[in-house]
Amino acid sequence: MAYLGIDVGSVTVNFACLDADGAVLAALTERTQGRPIEAIQGGLARLEARESGLGRVEAVGVTGSGRHLGAAVVGADVVKNEITAHYVGAARFVPDARTIIEIGGQDSKIIVIDDGMLADFAMNTACAAGTGSFLDQQAARLNIPIEDFGRLARQARSPVRISGTCTVFAEADMIHKQQAGAAAEDLIAGLCDAIVRNYLHNVARGKAIRPVVVFQGGVAGNVGVRDAFGRALDSDVVVPPHHDAIGAIGAAILAGEWRQGTDTPTAFKGFAIAEAQLEAAELHCGDCVNDCDVTLILRDSEALACLNDHCGKWSEEPEAAHRRAAHSRSVPAGEARPPTSCGRCAS
Repeated sequence: MAYLGIDVGSVTVNFACLDADGAVLAALTERTQGRPIEAIQGGLARLEARESGLGRVEAVGVTGSGRHLGAAVVGADVVKNEITAHYVGAARFVPDARTIIEIGGQDSKIIVIDDGMLADFAMNTACAAGTGSFLDQQAARLNIPIEDFGRLARQARSPVRISGTCTVFAEADMIHKQQAGAAAEDLIAGLCDAIVRNYLHNVARGKAIRPVVVFQGGVAGNVGVRDAFGRALDSDVVVPPHHDAIGAIGAAILAGEWRQGTDTPTAFKGFAIAEAQLEAAELHCGDCVNDCDVTLILRDSEALACLNDHCGKWSEEPEAAHRRAAHSRSVPAGEARPPTSCGRCAS
């Protein structure tokens, strides 16, 4: 028996399989590279190769910014937001955590825990300064493997001060300091410090950061950033096992809780979905003021699911949405579409 958790983010998709006792059987990451459906399938294929050691999947939980897409693709029993999943996952490894710092590929968040309960949270705004993708960009620009960043940051003798308020300003500042002769180690250490300043001044502004502090997400693997948080907070910072898959682990735990409370069969479509021909299509529905751009998930050219329709009209009838989309593509511009009133949308 296994519980599967999937965290669909903008840069990576993380997977975790837990057994009935909550032990992690498998945890892995796939980069989306702008193709989240293929990344989900790739991760499932890798898990399928280990299926004999995992046992039968009894429940699936999905989280992350792309959770609704992921749920439609794999068939999810539980769909939860990232805050809840990361909180549940962190509590699995650090039960006495009071502050959770999470920095991923494109976003970052803070979760405040009081008396064992989720008390407050915040996420970053549109700017991706200080996230994993920004670090990747700077690693590529410096021609230094991202895996070496932490080690080099610890070798710095005189870290430079770099603006961390914006990706554009930070990169311009790094170029200026590099041209002034700063060593790579000092640039990287300065960048780690800038990431922490940006996080504390923006994401964590107004939040009480109390130990035990847990640092998770992909960036938590960078010891330079972890050390910078420790200095800034004057506190030990705990990086839990599987730090980059904590959201997926939390989703798997929530799936297990769902399974224990119901006899309903799992909605999981099985590992065979990894081999299916999946694609996304779009239907613009102008039937009401919502003016939805509906996403259709197609499996072997048949409608599997629909997303992003505010009234739920197409989600309940994905094949009807598929027919509507096909008709719209075949009707000359300006020609009236057939009536499709469902009685839900405003006329």
